[in-house]
Amino acid sequence: MNVSRIALVGGVAASTVLLLAGTASAHVSVQPQGEAAKGGYATVNFKVPNERDDASTVKLEVSFPTDHPLASVSPQPVAGWKIDVTRSKLAKPLEVHGKKIDEAVSKVTWTADDKGIEPGFFQQFPLSVGQLPEDTDQMVFKALQTYSNKEVVRWIEEPAEGGEEPESPAPVLALSAPAADAHGATADDKSGEAAEEKTTASSDDTSSSNSDSTARVLGIVGIVVGVAGVAFGVLAGRRRNA
Repeated sequence: MNVSRIALVGGVAASTVLLLAGTASAHVSVQPQGEAAKGGYATVNFKVPNERDDASTVKLEVSFPTDHPLASVSPQPVAGWKIDVTRSKLAKPLEVHGKKIDEAVSKVTWTADDKGIEPGFFQQFPLSVGQLPEDTDQMVFKALQTYSNKEVVRWIEEPAEGGEEPESPAPVLALSAPAADAHGATADDKSGEAAEEKTTASSDDTSSSNSDSTARVLGIVGIVVGVAGVAFGVLAGRRRNA
């Protein structure tokens, strides 16, 4: 097999891998900006690719998990899209910052005012959410994607642990460990302590620098005074001899 045939076969293989990877990942997904720590608040993006060549995505409906309801859900405005937030009564009230919450957001719907997500494009839909649950490693959202030709794709299949990805997987938000360490100090607390130590060290360095500068100035003044004294003594001696 000559070099040109090897290059051709390699190129076809690479293209096939990229095509399969793109097909596997082309579904509605959710990712945090930064990280989504258990017990905290986070900003998450629902990423919606358009998978059709002859239709645009004109609607997205995201249903929130009922086993881990979120008391606070705030959508960020998205140009060209209308946003509707649906709240529902909770069977078991939540306690957030000492207050009981008896309802939570159950669904957020984005509806296109214009063309929506056209073929070959994707759109992100940001939300600020919290407090995130502390007793699970992930949150599963179910999404419905509606196209301009009335087709509805249901991204609602929950992934099985250790199994293959389903054909129409639901968006899954992975939760990271809580921000507090074993002693209960948060990252902000550590940052504050570090800043205070840095400020103290800076103050000590500044004081030390000022002391060194003062010593140098006094030393120079002493030398000048000494030289002036010697010169004065020499002149006085010459006057007496004269």
